[in-house]
Amino acid sequence: MFEYAKEIKPALILFMAFALLTGVVYPLFITGIVQTALPAKAEGSLIVVDGRIVGSELIGQTFQSPGYFHGRPSAVNYAANGSGAGNLGPTSARLMEEVSRRIDQVRHENRMYNGQSVPADLVQSSGSGLDPHISRQAAMEQVARVAGARGLAHSAVQALIDRNVEPAVFGILGQERVNVLRLNLDLDNITGVS
Repeated sequence: MFEYAKEIKPALILFMAFALLTGVVYPLFITGIVQTALPAKAEGSLIVVDGRIVGSELIGQTFQSPGYFHGRPSAVNYAANGSGAGNLGPTSARLMEEVSRRIDQVRHENRMYNGQSVPADLVQSSGSGLDPHISRQAAMEQVARVAGARGLAHSAVQALIDRNVEPAVFGILGQERVNVLRLNLDLDNITGVS
């Protein structure tokens, strides 16, 4: 019996030491570094307008009005506490129906002709269901609708998109993208909407 106790005692001490180190000390250390070095990112990259939080740079939102740019569809309605994809495979009839319906909707909203190509990010949700970005092409397809609803020249809306384009990460990872919330906030700024 004492032999088991001799073997269990060091194992329990190591377990407690590593649990304390990896479960308490390390997380507090990393949290302290991030809170000090990148406080805005540590707090969720929140976007504040006139003293109120309007969203996060990291989580998309639904915009339905014709006067706003629309983002990617979300399988989870942009609920950050339950991110995830639709989990429908490429051969799923339900997925094909959803995408076809979204293509028709995007074409109708943006007055695109029936055979015109629709950017994939306007009709397919991302893996997390939270993506706040769309491609430059997806933004450009919406220029006529947004400009018409806001009474702006197409060139002014295109210039706004150009100012909001974020480059690929490190210049090579991913593609150029536009944060939809930031773009719509800038759109509100130039048209005086708040």
